[in-house]
Amino acid sequence: MPQFNLSNIDSKAPEHLHKEDCKEQTKEMLKDLAELQNLLYAEGKHALLVILQGMDASGKDGVIRKVFGRLNPQGVRVASFKVPTEEEAAHDFLWRIHKNVPRKGDIQIFNRSHYEDVLVTRVHGWCSDELAQERFAAINHFENLLQRHNNTVILKFYLHVSAEEQRERLQERMTNPAKMWKYNQKDFVEAALREKYYRYYQECFEHCNQPEWTIVPSDQNWYKEYVIAKKVFDSLKQLKMEYPSLPQTNAV
Repeated sequence: MPQFNLSNIDSKAPEHLHKEDCKEQTKEMLKDLAELQNLLYAEGKHALLVILQGMDASGKDGVIRKVFGRLNPQGVRVASFKVPTEEEAAHDFLWRIHKNVPRKGDIQIFNRSHYEDVLVTRVHGWCSDELAQERFAAINHFENLLQRHNNTVILKFYLHVSAEEQRERLQERMTNPAKMWKYNQKDFVEAALREKYYRYYQECFEHCNQPEWTIVPSDQNWYKEYVIAKKVFDSLKQLKMEYPSLPQTNAV
């Protein structure tokens, strides 16, 4: 992936797109996704890992609810990675990640992921540049293992929200009773470190780009959901999955 500056990437939908058209297309894709999920589960040959990264209030929870909420919950799992527990911190940084990867037939969603260990840790000076390079290599080997040896399709999304939109969403958590439970004063502290986060995200995109990241403009939820639904739909469609036939039995 070529180097770029996140500050120069638009966080809104292209002007030529129409909101209602995209919402209708998303609705239709989600209907088809339910069938593709059924195929994925029935065939049992592939797994899907969806990685969601982004600044606080970029809309990761909303994506999980709106894009994946209509799928069969028996085949969709969500893992959220926050501050490591004492047990997790006593292991290597991929230990808590690896035990949450999807088995064949399942869809696994990571709300934040192993990339936190080369992002927030670097922003706050807990991880040196040298250690980060070692972790980049470990992440690449890990993702390659999942792709080549477990037929895991990995989709990595960075939800790109502007500073202005992020500020509005964080402030809404202080006034909207339905969102007050999300309020955390530390989110404002982290938001002020945007430029540092941009720097380290850009290094993730550069060093861990197989599979490549999808940068999702996320100021408008309808467009964010459209982009992610389409990527998931297209990726599953390309697998050309088929329902298993009846097993052959010996005639008596």
